[in-house]
Amino acid sequence: MAHIEEIRNKIHLDLHTVRNTEDTRYPGTYSGYDDSWNLAKFKKNFKFNIVSRSAREVEFDMIGIDTPFANAFRRILLAEVPTMAVEQVFIYNNTSVMQDEVLAHRLGLLPINVDPRLFEMKKKDDKVTERNTLRFRLKVRCKRNKKAPSDTTNPDELYLNSKVYTRTIEWEPIGDQKNWIPGGVRFTEDDILINVLRPGQELDMVLSAVKGIGSDHAKFSPVATASYRLMPEIQLLQPFRGHLAEKLKNCFSPGVIEIESGEAVVKCARLDTGSREVLRHSELADKVKLLKVRDHFIFTIESTGALDPLDLMREAIRILKDKCKTYRKELDVLTT
Repeated sequence: MAHIEEIRNKIHLDLHTVRNTEDTRYPGTYSGYDDSWNLAKFKKNFKFNIVSRSAREVEFDMIGIDTPFANAFRRILLAEVPTMAVEQVFIYNNTSVMQDEVLAHRLGLLPINVDPRLFEMKKKDDKVTERNTLRFRLKVRCKRNKKAPSDTTNPDELYLNSKVYTRTIEWEPIGDQKNWIPGGVRFTEDDILINVLRPGQELDMVLSAVKGIGSDHAKFSPVATASYRLMPEIQLLQPFRGHLAEKLKNCFSPGVIEIESGEAVVKCARLDTGSREVLRHSELADKVKLLKVRDHFIFTIESTGALDPLDLMREAIRILKDKCKTYRKELDVLTT
């Protein structure tokens, strides 16, 4: 029975292979098990635990879901949660060494700190309105610094405006935007380097930002990273003491294995990176079992700054729900 439970619920890591990767928990597969899906059982088993959270990053556990759902959330976060990004750059003057196309591309990748839920998608033939467009102005000219020390060779002291940062870009509200966008609009960081200028060189351009999704262009992706991994499980099949305990400890990431009262214990399997280093040592390989819990997903979401990472997850859930509603409507049409 224990062997069946391990096949059903765990993935087994060998030195060169991974076993039990396919989920076999389907009705009729195992005698004596009720693997039929029902909402009450799902609610009982499902758990969502926030492990750590900051302004830009969150780590949480999703327990009791299947891999396709976890991967659906990951893909939606990457490609379908909308943000605002620079779509058009109207260049009036660019005498820097950076080509217009390269500069426009760099500007498009700058993350904008504004809630995209306040805006509408702008279609190809739509006119510019305060509800579908943001406008910025970048106008800067590099000059010699007349007050620079005579013995300096530092460009930052010799020249004024020699480095163009995101703080140089100014938001130009359209219509009544100043009143209904709380806190105004800015880029997520003030010190992102855009270009380098020398005396006499100038940038003068207008930037137009619209709402879009990552599947259209990566600049609209709201996350720097969105990933998940399965919860590791480490089973010590016999006690480890002395030099074997130290060797076992050194085979894992710091904090995974600790030595307490002279014996090695699994302190925090969560920190394991899955290197399988322990399986390379013959004196340890057959005494340790490395597993992954099949339905325990450790999610990490790092936002680019437009939205709080948990808000991004909420938006991903909403989008998946909308997809399900659309699918059900299509099924209803087919069955009538």
